Amino acid sequence: MDAPSPAQPPIGVLVVPVTPFQQNCTLVWCARTRKAAIIDPGGEPEGLLKLVESRGLELEKIWVTHGHTDHCGGAAEIRDRTGLPIEGPHPDDAFWIDGIEATAPDWGMSGARGFTPDRWLHDGDVVELGETRFEVIHCPGHTPGHVILFHREARFAQVGDVLFRGSIGRTDLPRGNHQQLLDSITQKLWPLGDDVRFVPGHGQMSSFGEERRSNPFVGDNALGQDSA
Repeated sequence: MDAPSPAQPPIGVLVVPVTPFQQNCTLVWCARTRKAAIIDPGGEPEGLLKLVESRGLELEKIWVTHGHTDHCGGAAEIRDRTGLPIEGPHPDDAFWIDGIEATAPDWGMSGARGFTPDRWLHDGDVVELGETRFEVIHCPGHTPGHVILFHREARFAQVGDVLFRGSIGRTDLPRGNHQQLLDSITQKLWPLGDDVRFVPGHGQMSSFGEERRSNPFVGDNALGQDSA
């Protein structure tokens, strides 16, 4: 009797840094249907669409974690080109999105545009992609309307600028809140499990367990907590 083949992962993930800030735009897709979503298309929309085509994927959704220009400045153009819906972020980030066109040139991102999402996201919502689904978790602090996307079966999360490998999101921008960010991480991310791997908004992937062990800002030792 032949040994069973390893189970196919439920999703595919490809991280593509874009914009002068090397923001991690992520292409995710349902492994069964090949239907895909672009998460946080901050810029370079033409290149992102060509990448989707080259991978033989069918783009279905545009997902946004928060309203900063480097994360969503290209979303409007991709929607215009494809007719696909933008989902996210939480409505508390509307003021950031409304200001994109005025502030983008200051960040070297002329051409970025604001938009109104086809669907605002709230804590506890679910976004679907082909035959798979991601849970929406509202994690304010970096921005008031920041959400993360969590795939429970794959043990995978896209966390935007909430958490980084060895760091956390900045909270000195309008309506940022440091304590709120710490609470979002410790009360909403850590309970998902140490084994969850995540793509941050910038930089390399990590896991919640690794950050609990070693992150100098929000690790258990830094906060005086017991990780056992």
